[in-house]
Amino acid sequence: MKHSMFNIRNMDCPTEEALIRKRLGSMPGIGELSFNLITRRLAVTHTLDDEQPILDALREIGMKTDPEPQCQSGSCSSCEAESPVVSRRTWALMAVSGTAAMVAEIVAWNGASEQSVAVIALALLSIVTGGLSTLKKGWIALKNFALNMNFLMSIAVIGALAIGEWPEAAVVIFLFALAELIETLSLERAKNAIKGLMAMTPEVATVQLDNGEWRETAVTDVQVGQVVRVKPGERIPLDGVVTAGGSSVNQAPITGESMPVVKAAGDPVFAGTLNERGMLEFRVTANKGNTTLDRIIHTVQEAQGQRAPTQRFVDQFARYYTPAVVVFAVLVAVVPPLLFGAAFEPWFYKALVMLVIACPCALVISTPITVVSGLAAAARQGILIKGGVHLENGRLIKAVALDKTGTLTHGKPVVTDVVPLVELPADSLLQLAASVDVHSEHPIASAIVSAWQTPADGNGTPRSLLPAISFESLTGRGAKAVVEGQLYYVCNHRQIEELGICGVHVEEALHRLEQEGKTAVVLATATESLCVIGVADTVRGHSAEAIRQLHALGVASVMLTGDNQTTASAIAAQVGIDDARGNLLPEEKLAVIDELMNRYDHVGMVGDGINDAPALAKASIGFAMGSAGTDTAIETADVALMDDDLRKVPHFIQLSRNTSRVLKQNITLAIGIKAIFFALALAGKATLWMAVFADMGASLIVVFNGMRLLRIKGGIERDHIKSGHTR
Repeated sequence: MKHSMFNIRNMDCPTEEALIRKRLGSMPGIGELSFNLITRRLAVTHTLDDEQPILDALREIGMKTDPEPQCQSGSCSSCEAESPVVSRRTWALMAVSGTAAMVAEIVAWNGASEQSVAVIALALLSIVTGGLSTLKKGWIALKNFALNMNFLMSIAVIGALAIGEWPEAAVVIFLFALAELIETLSLERAKNAIKGLMAMTPEVATVQLDNGEWRETAVTDVQVGQVVRVKPGERIPLDGVVTAGGSSVNQAPITGESMPVVKAAGDPVFAGTLNERGMLEFRVTANKGNTTLDRIIHTVQEAQGQRAPTQRFVDQFARYYTPAVVVFAVLVAVVPPLLFGAAFEPWFYKALVMLVIACPCALVISTPITVVSGLAAAARQGILIKGGVHLENGRLIKAVALDKTGTLTHGKPVVTDVVPLVELPADSLLQLAASVDVHSEHPIASAIVSAWQTPADGNGTPRSLLPAISFESLTGRGAKAVVEGQLYYVCNHRQIEELGICGVHVEEALHRLEQEGKTAVVLATATESLCVIGVADTVRGHSAEAIRQLHALGVASVMLTGDNQTTASAIAAQVGIDDARGNLLPEEKLAVIDELMNRYDHVGMVGDGINDAPALAKASIGFAMGSAGTDTAIETADVALMDDDLRKVPHFIQLSRNTSRVLKQNITLAIGIKAIFFALALAGKATLWMAVFADMGASLIVVFNGMRLLRIKGGIERDHIKSGHTR
């Protein structure tokens, strides 16, 4: 099977989608058709030798195709011309059409016959300048047996002309054409909400050459491993890790963080973010097309093409609704005159009004606009949702399971306590422990070394270590080394007992720290314990607030971890989690998810590691920590949190609820307005131009209502308490 992509300039409504689906669906060799009305792209799976038959078929039904741009991200300058705009010529023709239609009405209102030469000439001028395109589309629809809006409108206009309603026919076709232009501009705004992501990366980067010189190079030519320099005020062109310089960077396009984040050597930077203050040099870690921003754009574009449950229901409903209404309108026109002897013209006019409001355009367009607006609003807040189905189903979540390490916590141990057991300052004892552990690769040893070397005064100068010799790693116990002529141990409880120096005061300190969920190690000589050091994986700054927000939404919380139950309970108590499960293997986490789904039906799972992937896949919706998470977790999950802020989980659930509410509002509006005008038409109170306002007005209302989601903010106070962050 082959896959072809087509850009169709005039495909921005379900009317065009239905016509294309009907025409291509009947062709041999055509498989799946996937439509994205917001980006005006059509994906075709086929077995044809080339694309020409598809292009010919599209042209037969009036579809204008453009070649698919080479730049798949859509961020290059050539992509800026993809979106059609309403030309000055079009607006001029619309002005002529509207003026002619209004003058024809005024002339008729002032006593002239609606069939007079002047009125007919003005009406024809209005129809030719403003409605010729609609009539052409109506003819194409007729040839393809498609009951779309253009066909129904054409029948209504021709019917109005047949019964001598020349001014009204002109006003109707002008209003319809004008409403279509306004609808196109509204859809363009929704498209630009996504397209705004694409224009955030510069097209050139300042790259360091092998000889040390700097040269501007096309971003597409920059390779992984090269060093790029970014001046203050410039956007960062690619993902990388800072090698020199320092600055504050606005990461809002990627993570949704409202405040700039301080960057120094070793910190990651993302394509599309803004360097605000200082000069930065960074080593590229992802080339063009593979950056975090590219992944966001690609995922959001793919998500737009997926139909959410409500959208699938609406599409199915519309398939039967339109033919049923057309049949009803025909019966209205025929039955009263034939069976009851009623006058033909009034009932025929009522039937024309019904035809105008028959097309379910407002109903069908309401769902993709709403879903895409929700996806775009989420992306702006650093929440990457991989499909409309997940956005809509998030409202159903009743419980969220969370991994501990790297999710609720930073996933990196740090020293939390230094408890002296002798008359020496805590700093001196920590320096001795760090001097022993500097040669160890154990994470706890690294935490101790980092705790000493991190300057207390914040001046950026690391504190020095004491010379250590005869270092030896004690497997399963710790390490030892000679510092300033004295043998020191940094070891666990077992080693202290083996040395015979585990007194009551040592036991008390060890027990207290372990009850707090911390790992405790002891600095000792061969004859005396000097201090107990507490090391823990610290809780993320916003974890407790995220749990509070989940509970406020009525969502239960459960922690799943491979750590011991004591540590699990301590962390759970610290952040306010309802239920803590410790000592879990990956397959046991999966069993807990099954248990929770049996109890709550819809369960979310938040994780960051490979061992979380099975649970992420099993849960109703899986959330991956997008910055700290592994690629496996991110690919498996349905939603990625780009700056590892857990408060985005409750925000996602709230956004899902808002999206569902707007979808229901739009469906109610679309059907309700049509029902009202059907009743008015049967009562003889609705005119053709009122019906146009009803139909296209409903379309515009649901479009603008759906786009309200774009204005939703994250509601998350990003108070950076991690090292390297500032307000």
